[in-house]
Amino acid sequence: MLDKNIAKEVIDYGLLKGADFVDLFVDQQQFETISVKSSEVENISNGINFGIGIRLIYGTNVLYGYTNSKDKKDLIDVISSLTANKEQKKFESLNDFSFTEHTNRHLVHHGLKNNISLDEKLPFLFSLDREARSLSEKVTQLTAGISQRSQDIEIFNSEGLHTTDTRNYIRLSASVIAEDGNIREEDYFAPGAMMGFEYVNSFDPKNVAEKMVKTALTKLKAIPCPAGKMPVIIDNGFGGVIFHEACGHLLETTSVAKKASVFHDKMGEKIASSVVNAVDDGTLDNYWGSINIDDEGMPTKKTQLIKDGILTSFMVDKLGSMKTGFERTGSARRENYRYAPTSRMRNTYIEAGKDKLEDMIASIDKGIYCKKMGGGSVSPGTGEFNFVARESYLIEDGKIKDCVKGASLIGTGPDTLTKISMVGDNLDFSAGVCGSISGGVNTTVGQPAIKVDEILVGGGK
Repeated sequence: MLDKNIAKEVIDYGLLKGADFVDLFVDQQQFETISVKSSEVENISNGINFGIGIRLIYGTNVLYGYTNSKDKKDLIDVISSLTANKEQKKFESLNDFSFTEHTNRHLVHHGLKNNISLDEKLPFLFSLDREARSLSEKVTQLTAGISQRSQDIEIFNSEGLHTTDTRNYIRLSASVIAEDGNIREEDYFAPGAMMGFEYVNSFDPKNVAEKMVKTALTKLKAIPCPAGKMPVIIDNGFGGVIFHEACGHLLETTSVAKKASVFHDKMGEKIASSVVNAVDDGTLDNYWGSINIDDEGMPTKKTQLIKDGILTSFMVDKLGSMKTGFERTGSARRENYRYAPTSRMRNTYIEAGKDKLEDMIASIDKGIYCKKMGGGSVSPGTGEFNFVARESYLIEDGKIKDCVKGASLIGTGPDTLTKISMVGDNLDFSAGVCGSISGGVNTTVGQPAIKVDEILVGGGK
């Protein structure tokens, strides 16, 4: 996308202005979004975004700017603006780039570059709408959409690296609302992958609709959730959002390097129950949070964060490595060219254990089963959290009882890790978008069902 001779001259100019390291991030993204609401097409939008980000590192200080132009003068002007108070110095000119090619492990058939027509996409959404409405007269609304994105990146740096990658993403989103008198409940489904439209076609609209409607109707009959400290089972898939938010961010060198994480000095120490093993893995084929290379051009890898309760690794980008001394893990990520990269999660999950969900439930006299988690808030650094349970049930005498409403889980990530006593064998994953200082990036959260021996439950009773 960018002439490498121009890239060389721009990088040389950054070195002339005293930078110890310079890199260019060339980024072109194509997107398409379609949505259906109330049995009608609500929105169709598409477009292309292009830009080039320029990063200059002085010691461990970063200057960053960007432009929407490939013109050499415009790129030089960005550096001139960033380094207005920097003096020129002697430097060793970059000889040439060494192109690095990477294996693409994410096969795509119908991405935006090999797109299919809207006439083939819309029927899926309308079918989902019809199926949901046919199941109950209490269903008052269904909203569904498909978002696709294709990203081409090219990276050059002052160490001679030149590499490229293409990424294709697709996400299906659907939500259903059911009403009974003045009671209103909803459920939603939002899977995503590094694939094309073939991913959406892998779902059966009838099956998706049945699951959402069943959940929404069940929640209409929910009773207020009791409050207090009690054992809780957090089921698989999106239940992993608590580990992601309340623990995962504390293991990124973005916070570790600033000593803003309670785990910054705990490497090699026990930080969780012995049954907890946690991973951040960018190599999973076609997963929503996967990448071939990170946004600094380093190949991605599987990173074992916690092994048998012991902290074994952080997630480390180039700057994080410079500041902490830890080896890079291919974890540098950014939303687009407008952001400098920093250490971020990819597919982050607690690994499967050996326990059965039914045995976890049977082990509890009185507690809560959180089948589906929702959003929440987290305090950076400490991992204090408050998360809403989207679908939860009472456990009494080892059996699942009434659906409850108003349940929330309140605690801290570090404390919760030590109170996990059982880990299920039903590992599953869910797609999400994580926001941080380098923008919003696709991440996967995951876990099997876990039993937390004691956690504060906020409720409506």
